[in-house]
Amino acid sequence: MYRVTKALNHNAILAVKENSTKEYLLLGKGIGFGKKVTEYVKPEEDIRIYALKSDSEQGNAREMVRDMNPVYLEISNAILEKAEEEFGKIDRSILFPMADHIAFAVERIKKGEQISNPLTQDIQVLFYKEYKIAQLAEELIKQEEGIDIDEDEIGYIALHVHSSICDENVSDAMQIAAAVRECIAMIEDETGSKIDVQTLSYNRLMNHVKYMAARGMTGEELKLDINEYIEKQFPNSFQIADAVCKHLSRALSIELPEVEVGYLAMHIERVCASEIKK
Repeated sequence: MYRVTKALNHNAILAVKENSTKEYLLLGKGIGFGKKVTEYVKPEEDIRIYALKSDSEQGNAREMVRDMNPVYLEISNAILEKAEEEFGKIDRSILFPMADHIAFAVERIKKGEQISNPLTQDIQVLFYKEYKIAQLAEELIKQEEGIDIDEDEIGYIALHVHSSICDENVSDAMQIAAAVRECIAMIEDETGSKIDVQTLSYNRLMNHVKYMAARGMTGEELKLDINEYIEKQFPNSFQIADAVCKHLSRALSIELPEVEVGYLAMHIERVCASEIKK
């Protein structure tokens, strides 16, 4: 049982657990309707419970909740419900910074301010499923606030979704996306051709660089070394891959083993080959 400390709206309340002083956010349809302070609530199966102990770069969860329109908590909860359906177990503590971001985004849009996201296209490729889930925010914000959010804002929300499924905060995900973009730009400069972002080979290349960065961060190593073969077959792509791996290592302060070069070179060669065929 939970004792109500504040009804935020019909679908959200703050409450403390029975025989405890810990405060929680409870979200569920109608849970706050007519509820009074000190009244007890028995959470049903469809009620989501969030401990107000999470701190983020934006601040303390309790302060965020008390200062925020609860509709943004509901929107974030709906997005996380969808993420859980897609990915299984997720870290729901991301609810608070995600809701805070959405609230700030709506406030900016109402003032006629827009913040661009230079990595939107990259996020759409690197975090494809997360981006699809984040698009739910567009529908819900339109429904609740009557305003439209653009792809750039959806991209930022997608990073919060990504953060809920990986042991990686939003700023780290943004750093990885930026580093991957720089690597792609290096490949384009070295090959002298603009890579079509709509192609399957581009998608594979982007995702390979992303997972390469992830392996570098966790210390995971590929088992099979194909460097000697790839360097002999595709020397130009191998040279570009070597430079890109070194750049990625510096950008993310990680150590990439030499074995990564051959695999990246293989993807670079595939992209170059598909561009030549056009």
